[in-house]
Amino acid sequence: MSTLEETRRLGVETTGIEIVEESERTARPADLFWPWFAANVSVFGMSYAGFILYFGISFWQGVLVALVGIVVSFALCGVIAIAGKRGSAPTMVLSRAAFGVTGQKVPGVISWLVSIGWETFLAILAVLATTTVFTRLGWAAGTGTQVVATVLVAALIVAASVAGYHVIMTLQSWLTWITGAVTLVYVVLTVDEISWDAVTAVPSGSSQAVIGALVMVMTGFGLGWINIAADWSRYQSRDASGGAIVGWNTFGGAIAPCLLVVFGLALASSSPELLDGIAADPIGTLSTLLPDWFLVPFLLAAILALVSGAVLGIYSSGLTLLSLGVRIPRPAAAFVDGVILTLGTIYVVFFAEDFLGPFQSFLITLGVPLAAWAGIMIADIASRRRDYDEPALFDARGRYGAADVVSLGTLAAASLVGWGLVVNTFSDAASWNNWQGYLLGPLGLGGRDGAWAFANLGVLAALVIGFVVTFLARRGTILRQESGTVA
Repeated sequence: MSTLEETRRLGVETTGIEIVEESERTARPADLFWPWFAANVSVFGMSYAGFILYFGISFWQGVLVALVGIVVSFALCGVIAIAGKRGSAPTMVLSRAAFGVTGQKVPGVISWLVSIGWETFLAILAVLATTTVFTRLGWAAGTGTQVVATVLVAALIVAASVAGYHVIMTLQSWLTWITGAVTLVYVVLTVDEISWDAVTAVPSGSSQAVIGALVMVMTGFGLGWINIAADWSRYQSRDASGGAIVGWNTFGGAIAPCLLVVFGLALASSSPELLDGIAADPIGTLSTLLPDWFLVPFLLAAILALVSGAVLGIYSSGLTLLSLGVRIPRPAAAFVDGVILTLGTIYVVFFAEDFLGPFQSFLITLGVPLAAWAGIMIADIASRRRDYDEPALFDARGRYGAADVVSLGTLAAASLVGWGLVVNTFSDAASWNNWQGYLLGPLGLGGRDGAWAFANLGVLAALVIGFVVTFLARRGTILRQESGTVA
């Protein structure tokens, strides 16, 4: 295992999925503010305003959706983060207590795909933003620029991820100040673009549309990070307050997006052109409101913020890869995922014709089983009264067993119900997802063309089913585990 001194000497964290040594568990709950704030202070948060308004709801409905969805989803991340303090291991290792040491590989694969998808998505945004800003400045913005931007963005993400936890935490604290300051200047420079007459003239949408936008926000913000939440709390001291961990995790993750999305709602409601442009190139479109002298600082801050978010994702996806049984050092795992990120970015930037459609479809499809897993984990954490038996997390013959049939069955059932209650609203761009929504007709919700088809009820259903079934059906199992009985 690495120590903090060894990390500073080598520059690379060598600790993988093994238990963090007690001597290294010196972090405080307030330290969680830095990675979560830095990863979510990006101006891309304003782009979610466009996604929200596409549901056909008003500005004030959008404000409600943003505040509730962002805060609640990051609070759920905070609950998962409590497990990191209790077990000093990555999220997907701690999840073995609920699914079994071997059974955990099922949600582990889902988690890995989500992390890979998010980090690739953030890298794509950085490349697209670079090209758009270079065009505004009259610089070379052709294929060569995109290739260089792709290589540089991927290199930054991989380098920080390979370095590991301590380097990332230091990096995030610096990025918080840089990106926060530039974002504040952006708000000052563009506030006069808001037309309150246009904002208040946007008509209200249906309750189904509001719910759909709410689910999209929850999936895009907190639920998109929930599978890695304990990765950043595993260095917390044993006596850290669980409530403080939830609080700082929620505050750090939610404060910037809440402010940025509300401001973005006002901007997008004021300009139909801005609203339409966000779908194709979110950050590049936002840059069109700026004077030329601020484009370079804006671009650098936007890229750094996106890199910050991608670093968290690729670091954790590497840990998840190790938890699936891949026997390579942690830095090598981060590098492997970096290669995948680069290939994915190249495909989307140079070959894909649409951006928003596949992204939305990806979010909802993987969001369903991820929400089911989150419900199971939250109920499992809420039911436990003791720290985890750390050696048993790596022993299929220990108290957590090889596979928990109840948890795996709940994950499967909740996902099947969830997929039946969501619809691929981007059938042209993501035709591979047109199989969903099969329960909307039988349950009297209007079918795939009805009003409820756009509410994305499946994500909420999967979360609730996972929580309720686990809380009721596994209480006895958890009591036996905590009493020391072998599963």
